Amino acid sequence: MSEKKNIAILGSTGSIGTQTLAVVKQHPSLFNVEVLTANHNATLLVQQAEEFQPQQVVIIDPSQYSYVKNALTPKGIVVSCGAQALCEVVTLPSVSIVLTAMVGFSGLAPTIAAIKAGKTIALANKETLVVAGNLISQLAQQHQSTIIPVDSEHSAIFQCLVGEQPTAVEKIILTASGGPFRGKNTQWLQNITKTAALQHPNWNMGAKITIDSASLMNKGLEVIEAKWLFNLNIEQIEVIVHPQSIIHSMVQFCDGSIKAQMGLPDMKLPIQYALSYPQRLANHFPRFNFTDYSNLSFEQADRQTFRNLDLAYQALELGGNMPCILNAANEIAVAKFLEDKISFLAMSDLVTHCMQKITHITQPCLEDYLQTDTETRAMASEYMQ
Repeated sequence: MSEKKNIAILGSTGSIGTQTLAVVKQHPSLFNVEVLTANHNATLLVQQAEEFQPQQVVIIDPSQYSYVKNALTPKGIVVSCGAQALCEVVTLPSVSIVLTAMVGFSGLAPTIAAIKAGKTIALANKETLVVAGNLISQLAQQHQSTIIPVDSEHSAIFQCLVGEQPTAVEKIILTASGGPFRGKNTQWLQNITKTAALQHPNWNMGAKITIDSASLMNKGLEVIEAKWLFNLNIEQIEVIVHPQSIIHSMVQFCDGSIKAQMGLPDMKLPIQYALSYPQRLANHFPRFNFTDYSNLSFEQADRQTFRNLDLAYQALELGGNMPCILNAANEIAVAKFLEDKISFLAMSDLVTHCMQKITHITQPCLEDYLQTDTETRAMASEYMQ
């Protein structure tokens, strides 16, 4: 690459954020950390800032502001606090790439701010496109902002489409590991604990996304995200369970040929690709060996037992603010499950309840999305109380 890229990492203390810093560390001549942000983990944020020396740091939690400021201001690092500060730092002229690794709806506002500033977006916050895909797509086109997916499945599709005509795409095939409960029925899932649900067989991820993976909601959110990333119709998006997580996703073209992107389940690869695109960089990540995997298997997703995938398809088909309702209800459902307030299967019941009760708006504006999110969270929080 001709010049070093300056990166703002939103959510630097989470799983994707820490792995992004590992990628940057392997290529110090190509990438520079310009901004780091975190929600609550002030201790790790300070450690990261001391190592990577960003221009600015944002801590969302106001109770941690003094600690971060006192630790980093003497080192010449500008420290700010709060959600509004996120929307300001992504517009810094020195920032060229904004990697959005925040979890949930909170990633929407700073992503919009970065798009309006014409930044390249390395998108790991799928909820941004789930909640407001139509709006984000319009803004990206209007402000000539490029969105490069970081999710392993969407990165795979993105890589398979390089050099291809969009009109040649017949369908995409998103692969799912099936999570820790693949093959189980509803009776078996009645008394599932959060400890069991957090044991993903292939990926090391944060708690929220791990629970989403166990319930197949993560795959449902990816279906909605794919529609906006790749300008697809709902019937062009298929989900198939692939327990080994070696084929990260596929594209089938109009002539019947299929391209697949393969590799070990390591998020550092799609992160690096998003940062270096359109170039590929050499690295020392572990390599896939075919002889270690004598069988790669595939099966249909069980959409009757794991209803969240069906709910996501329904939300996408209805459109408007329905995916926003789905997402907000699910965020509360997962939080309740992690707090042992509802059962694993009741998460789908909660989401269904909100989708049926919250007013459906067919052509929402940004204010409608914000109001829908607030209203849904209030209803979901009161569920089963």
